[in-house]
Amino acid sequence: MLLWEETLFKDRDRFELDHLPEHFLHREAQMNSLKFCIRPALQGGRPVNALCLGPPGTGKTTAILKLFEEIEAHSSQIVPVHVNCQMNSTRYAVFYQLYKKIFQHAPPSSGISFKRVFEKVAQHSADENKVLVVALDDINYLFPEKEVDHVLYSLLRAHETCPGARMGVIGVMSELTLNYVFDPRVVSVFQAEDVVFPLYSRSEIRNILGHRVQMGFYPGVMADDILDAVVDYTEKSGDLRVGIDLLKRSGLTAEKRASKSISSEDVASSYDRSRLVHLTYALKSLKADEQKVLQLAVSQESWRAGDLFHRFHEETGAGYTRFHEILNKLDAIRLINADFTGAGERGRSRVITVRYEPEEILSRLGS
Repeated sequence: MLLWEETLFKDRDRFELDHLPEHFLHREAQMNSLKFCIRPALQGGRPVNALCLGPPGTGKTTAILKLFEEIEAHSSQIVPVHVNCQMNSTRYAVFYQLYKKIFQHAPPSSGISFKRVFEKVAQHSADENKVLVVALDDINYLFPEKEVDHVLYSLLRAHETCPGARMGVIGVMSELTLNYVFDPRVVSVFQAEDVVFPLYSRSEIRNILGHRVQMGFYPGVMADDILDAVVDYTEKSGDLRVGIDLLKRSGLTAEKRASKSISSEDVASSYDRSRLVHLTYALKSLKADEQKVLQLAVSQESWRAGDLFHRFHEETGAGYTRFHEILNKLDAIRLINADFTGAGERGRSRVITVRYEPEEILSRLGS
């Protein structure tokens, strides 16, 4: 029996989703591609823009953070800025983060305009001979209202209004098919190099999770056959984050019953919560009216967009433009499918279906 003050965890941080591993396994080719894109900046030029593409949990964000860690350790000429677009989904919010990184403090709070923030950022790049490399993580959060065009245009054409400013962009996206059509003015300057992150193979998953087990648990806590069960669940979900979260939850479940080792039952009972890490993450970004559309959407199997709008309008009084923006966002962050059909009064109607089970969404929305 585990005594009350004892623990199975040697290092709990190894099982946090934002933990940056010292050894980043099985992504050498992708790291080399990203370094190739950055290389011109080390020689005083503009970096090659890149787009990291792949399913969730395939190492895209970790690759960026490891790359930026390396850049900051070896070069003072490049300023790498990682922007979480889920939390910063407007042009002003993105540049606010750039300003904060460059000047080590936030812009003045007295209603400073975007133009002023932009000028300060661009001028600093030119005056100090610095190259800005901006990673737009979860760039699909910028798709609603075409915010992504405004962001990319401002970054990649900064040198036109501020000669000498040099900026490059690494977009990070969890869908392999880029179903967004960029503004032609953006296409001409973005021209990104695709860096594809495929799903990890079974042996790669076992290797990565095995390393976490070795570093995070005390010896004997997780037997090889139990680790194999975690690998099975991870491979089934296609998301390494599920496996990492499952290791943590299984350990906590075993501790709860005062066991010195994790059982297959601990793993099985923890999986239901771990498999929904993407859903929990995505729901955190929703405003009240966006939550309302999602709550309505889960109340039946599928909706015509017009019918769903009428319900939404009845309950909130909001107009169709806002409803349309919300649908686009929920689609972009993979909570709903909003597919066009040939039917409808004008020949094209959207059919809305939800990607998760209703109770999975409602329980996390607090309904």
